[in-house]
Amino acid sequence: MDNQSQETYLNHPTFGLLYRVCLIQDDRELFTTLYAQRLFFIVTFNDSSLIFEPISRSDARILVETRLRRLRNLASSEKYQQLQAIYKRTFL
Repeated sequence: MDNQSQETYLNHPTFGLLYRVCLIQDDRELFTTLYAQRLFFIVTFNDSSLIFEPISRSDARILVETRLRRLRNLASSEKYQQLQAIYKRTFL
């Protein structure tokens, strides 16, 4: 699920439709509320369930900045550019 151009959505039981921002680790991804993009969640994928962990906007921003640095260091320019566009759209 690391393809940044692929839009991924989840339905949160309380907050409704969430939009995938980016991959954090193999089994963890960052999501935000679809319309306001004010509430952020780290979603952990287990074999049998999803775990939603709410995080602050500033923590979400730090996670995306860290991911951007990793992609830059890996010389993954296409993924870096895609995530940078998401970063600008979400946080700037």
